[in-house]
Amino acid sequence: MKNILYLFAALAILFVPYNEQAVAKRGAKTGIASFYWQDQKTANGEQFNKHALTAAHRTLPFGTLVRVTRLSNGKHVTVRINDRGPFIKGRIIDLSLAAANKIKLTRKQGLTKVKIEIVGKTAKRK
Repeated sequence: MKNILYLFAALAILFVPYNEQAVAKRGAKTGIASFYWQDQKTANGEQFNKHALTAAHRTLPFGTLVRVTRLSNGKHVTVRINDRGPFIKGRIIDLSLAAANKIKLTRKQGLTKVKIEIVGKTAKRK
């Protein structure tokens, strides 16, 4: 009987779907953040709003909430992923202008080193 329980436990582990959020919560990632402000449609179909706290990430699901901390000053902001990018080597997140302003990233600076951590997911829209 004990062996059957171990077998079921092993099978449950094997068939649990991969959850990127659970993996990402185990450790923060660091890299370069940039920002954008151009009027465009985002990858999830929304009209880009430079005044919203949003960001682009290459792989995180749309609606993921990410805490972005600027390493040079400790300022942080929570953004919602609603777009894809950045597609420049070394960059890990592309922030809206409003999000960049929250961490004191200016147009003159353009880039900064950040830590990103997944903090949750927004509710699905109907």
